[in-house]
Amino acid sequence: MTSEVSTFDILKSVSDATVDVIAKVSPSVVSIRSGMDGGTGVIWSADGYIVTCNHVLHGARNLKIGLGDGNQVDAKVVGRDPYSDIALIKIEGDSFKPIELGDSEKINVGELVIALANPFNGQPVATSGIVTGVRSPMRGMQGMDIENVIVTDARLNPGYSGGPLIDAMGRMIGMNAAIAWHRGIAIPASTVKMVVERLMKGGEVKRAYLGVFMSPIPVPSEVVESTKIGQDRGVMVLRVEPGSPAKKAGIAFGDIIVRFNDKRVTDVSDLPRLLTEDVIDKKIKIGLLRGEKLVELTISPTSAQSEESE
Repeated sequence: MTSEVSTFDILKSVSDATVDVIAKVSPSVVSIRSGMDGGTGVIWSADGYIVTCNHVLHGARNLKIGLGDGNQVDAKVVGRDPYSDIALIKIEGDSFKPIELGDSEKINVGELVIALANPFNGQPVATSGIVTGVRSPMRGMQGMDIENVIVTDARLNPGYSGGPLIDAMGRMIGMNAAIAWHRGIAIPASTVKMVVERLMKGGEVKRAYLGVFMSPIPVPSEVVESTKIGQDRGVMVLRVEPGSPAKKAGIAFGDIIVRFNDKRVTDVSDLPRLLTEDVIDKKIKIGLLRGEKLVELTISPTSAQSEESE
């Protein structure tokens, strides 16, 4: 005899699962107080490293962390990266519950997500939605172009910045950072991980700067065949900043970048990984498609930090 599952049973099952996932993640979500302002942080490691948005810290005076048990502890700033809006702080202890990371490179539009926050040092609050866009470009907090963000329709309120965006398994796939276009914006977990690793090593992130705003684009098969580039995707230049290394090198709107320093570029997430401090002020070959021709230019990336301070 086959039993029918009612709509009520399905909804109850989904509701219970959501409650369980939030309960699982909540111990890893902390409050951050910087003066009179509040925000959220995520426990990154058992020994007290916490990640949050750089803009949450403001002046970082009298930094207090509210833990899940209601206690407040002092914290120190390990490092900040205004470019990606990521900051790393540290509290004393060795038995905290770190959040589990998911693979932000494999998320899809339509995927269910939950955004958590804890701005008031209490039980974390949550909102949910779906992923409405992946690998989307946006203008960052420091006026820099952030090429790779996750866009959701989860309603983010003040205080959600620095909190985790989790998948249905309770894994962090992004860090909530802003509201734009009436949508929630999250920094991918892969970017957070990369920045945190660098901040742990030296307290800062040195990046090379090109001065281009890009979007991924497929390359027509006939162009792939005629140029023999061996890839069917690249990143199209949507804007070139005046006076930037890209402008000086001759890169123009509509160019499709496919190579940087002999490495393939197929998505907007590729260039940030290649723009390390090792290429600052070096002459680097950059390959791009201009029309149906493969063109090679020489570019000398500058320091992103120096660009931010100008």
